[in-house]
Amino acid sequence: MSPRARLTLATLAVPVFLLLTVAAVGGILWVDLSAEERHALAGLLAPRVGLMFVFLALAAVCAIAVVRQLHRNYVALPARLAEEARVLLSTGAARPVGVAGSPEVRALVETINALAEHRRSLEDDVAERIRAAMNSVEEEKNRLAALMSELTQSVIVCNLEGRVLLYNGHARQQFRALSDAPAAAGGGELLGLGRSIYTVFDRALVDHALETVRHRLQRGIQAVTHFVTTTRSGQLLRVQMAPVLPGGAGTVVAGGEVSGFILLLDNITRNFETESRRDQMLHTLTEGNRAALANVRAAAEMLDYADLQEELRERFRKVIRDEVQAMSQLLDRTATEFADSLKARWPLEEMLGADLVAAAQRRIEQMVSLPTKLEEVDEGLWLKVDSFSLLQALTYLAHRLSDEFEVREVRFRLVPNGRLVHLDMIWSGQAMSTETVMSWELEAMQFAGESSPLSVRDVIERHDGEMWMEREKVRHRAFFRIALPAAVPQVAQEVPAYPAGEGRPEYYDFDLFSWSERSRALDDRPLAELAYTVFDTETTGLNPSQGDEIIQIGAVRIVNGKLLRGEAFEQLMDPGRPLDPESVKVHGITADMLAGRPAIATVLPAFHAFAADTVLVAHNAAFDMRFLQLKEAATGLRFDQPVLDTLLLSAVIHPNQESHRLEAIAELLGVEVVGRHTAVGDALVTAEVFLALVPLLAAKGIVTLRQAREAAEQSYYARVRY
Repeated sequence: MSPRARLTLATLAVPVFLLLTVAAVGGILWVDLSAEERHALAGLLAPRVGLMFVFLALAAVCAIAVVRQLHRNYVALPARLAEEARVLLSTGAARPVGVAGSPEVRALVETINALAEHRRSLEDDVAERIRAAMNSVEEEKNRLAALMSELTQSVIVCNLEGRVLLYNGHARQQFRALSDAPAAAGGGELLGLGRSIYTVFDRALVDHALETVRHRLQRGIQAVTHFVTTTRSGQLLRVQMAPVLPGGAGTVVAGGEVSGFILLLDNITRNFETESRRDQMLHTLTEGNRAALANVRAAAEMLDYADLQEELRERFRKVIRDEVQAMSQLLDRTATEFADSLKARWPLEEMLGADLVAAAQRRIEQMVSLPTKLEEVDEGLWLKVDSFSLLQALTYLAHRLSDEFEVREVRFRLVPNGRLVHLDMIWSGQAMSTETVMSWELEAMQFAGESSPLSVRDVIERHDGEMWMEREKVRHRAFFRIALPAAVPQVAQEVPAYPAGEGRPEYYDFDLFSWSERSRALDDRPLAELAYTVFDTETTGLNPSQGDEIIQIGAVRIVNGKLLRGEAFEQLMDPGRPLDPESVKVHGITADMLAGRPAIATVLPAFHAFAADTVLVAHNAAFDMRFLQLKEAATGLRFDQPVLDTLLLSAVIHPNQESHRLEAIAELLGVEVVGRHTAVGDALVTAEVFLALVPLLAAKGIVTLRQAREAAEQSYYARVRY
């Protein structure tokens, strides 16, 4: 039973007890008296009944006052002091327990504060010893961090789930350029600790590169691969992938096992565009001037005839002048305009041909269930290919052969042919027409649940190659021959000794290597393991149902129990309506500050992406969530992830505190309040408060998300609606 309930019960019990006592004493006396005495006593008391009830009421009031004072000093005050002591014990907050109450209680509180101070002194001493012991390690980490920050490439480290474990500042800047809302999230909705890299890269492309890395590890050669991809914003990225080995530096791993991967990114959009424009210009100059040069040459040859009539001679001179002038104009025009009919070449990477064939075998057997064999493969051939799209094309062709012509097996042949390499896919069985081959080449590739907008011909043209079908009538076989550009052979290298770590980057958390979202249902996950988006809103007023709008959203992230101050979301918005003067006094945001800002319809998708795959946390979350929910119909976005409210959680942990305002909770928990009544400032304070509440919840047996939500729902404040 809570102290408040006990006080109410005691307050009601006092007058009842007095009445029962008076009634009992009067009853006993009345029974003991004779008839004459009873008559005499009744005559004496009858005129004084009112006075007796007045004295009885005064006695009850005095007794109640005494009970309330005793409850305040010996029940409510000790309960509140016990809560503050538990905070001191669990969080080590610098704020001591408040000294109040009777001398005995004061003495007890002073003893508790002395013990806490002694513990703090011991902890400080231990922390100082740890800092001294780690000085040399920290110095080495700082050296590595400096090297990391100076890298001109963008570096991202992921676990096998594709979750980001590390990234440097260059990667953050690059993803800011890819962001749809760079001013608000700074790329944070795309890149952040614990976020999935597959929001930017195609999972199938990364899986293919990872499979190539594993295959190379098994063969004992350099386990690094490359691929080129486009982002949803149209940027062209060249990616180098290297493995993170589970045993650390210098470890040889059997079976090609890895624990994660490193991505080195280069944005080659401008380089590729420049190269394409150069090629277009060269094509325009060569093809456009070919006829003009022929006319000039023919006219010049005619002028060599000595008996040529003067009229014809002048006409040929005019031809030369006109053609030279046309060539000059064409040269000027191609400096600013290029023909758009040419198809852009796709950047290609060098790859060992045998690796490409082995990957094609694995992919076809896995996706098409079609057996494959090798007929002739030159192990020393290197190709310049986009391996992902080329493997898609080979698998698509194998699927069509199996599905439409019931081919039971395909064979591969890889042989050199001058500057080209011939890759043959061979099968036995029914012959097909040229029209069928052409239709397969031109249709978009769709097979086994995969869909690509490219056709086989698009892929071949990417490689500046050719494809055709040939028949071997004697052996009753046919094959597709793909001519691909050869590359200079590379020398196989030993597996390099990867460093155990990349130093201390600007943002990191290696504990996530062991994290798998699919391991358990979210509700049964421990609070300490979840990722959170802690957010706050500033609004035009306090009535979302009456048209008030959000004017600012601020948010920060908590991953693996750490507050990521560098991954923040902050954006002002134009609400399209006047501000409530009373609200302006609170948050200080004026109409001038909102002029020209984006509307919430533009900002909300970026915030939705920033908060994806996390639990939302806010103080008085019902208020903020109501504003978001009212925008669901207009934006088509749903914030349907779990929500935790620090106000409700505080009421669960500290039911005897008089206030659960954010400032009061922060003061109790020893959290410094900075930037109050700004969205991102309040989000930071709320995040610090939430991190301090988690161990206090655990002390009450509230460990999982489900337990926290169920406990919060029982709070009185959970009944507030907006």
